[in-house]
Amino acid sequence: MDRWLGKVAVVTGASSGIGEAIAKKFVGHGMKVVGCARNEEKLKQIASEINGKGQGEMFPFKCDVKEESQILSVFKFVKEKFGTMHVMVNNAGLAHFAASLVAGKTEDWKDMLDVNVLGLSICTREAIQLMKAGNVDDGHLFNISSVAGHAISPMAPFYSATKFAVKALTEGLRKELRDKDSQIRVTSISPGATITDFGYRAMPQMREKVPNLEVIMRFLTAEDIADSVLHALQAPAHVDINEIIVRPTDGDFSKRMKF
Repeated sequence: MDRWLGKVAVVTGASSGIGEAIAKKFVGHGMKVVGCARNEEKLKQIASEINGKGQGEMFPFKCDVKEESQILSVFKFVKEKFGTMHVMVNNAGLAHFAASLVAGKTEDWKDMLDVNVLGLSICTREAIQLMKAGNVDDGHLFNISSVAGHAISPMAPFYSATKFAVKALTEGLRKELRDKDSQIRVTSISPGATITDFGYRAMPQMREKVPNLEVIMRFLTAEDIADSVLHALQAPAHVDINEIIVRPTDGDFSKRMKF
């Protein structure tokens, strides 16, 4: 990780869960991290906990990735503050497990598309353009996807569709960059069942029925996924780790719990 010391990263969805864990790991390795999320208060709290303990630093920035104008404000800040950037982590994502294909609400489908597909794509475009403008040709872009992007989740088929889109977007970006002889690397990380608040937000009724999910199985942790990001990031510059799937050894959560 030494070559990333002092380098600039943007992490979306950095106020909790996997995004928070990634931001903390990056700062711990001496990186400058612009942590983005809607919850500005939580971002500031995280920054106050980790800043001043080493060479790294977190810069909180309020941003809803459903709003293009807010995304553009993030990258304007990065350009004005640092001149360029080196690592982009598209972590912000959401699911509505009640949004079935036969009875789902249009607004729930649109919500997932706006965050998981369009927001990710806008962030990707702006990050790559900023890297190019700063002559950064050895940067790294991460898309935090899901195992639901490799096999259709019976609990959330529309959510799966958005993550299949992420898989296509990740590979499409890799090919575009290689066609332009760019050395910017692209990696998709697909977590299986991970113990964060994501599942409770996707399925609110689950919080009442199972307030402690860990009684069901041993889940992955947000730190496990952050370590997978570090694994790809610290690979030699000529090594392009395109995809990592991370699953808990205990198996498939959806088969253990029915709602």
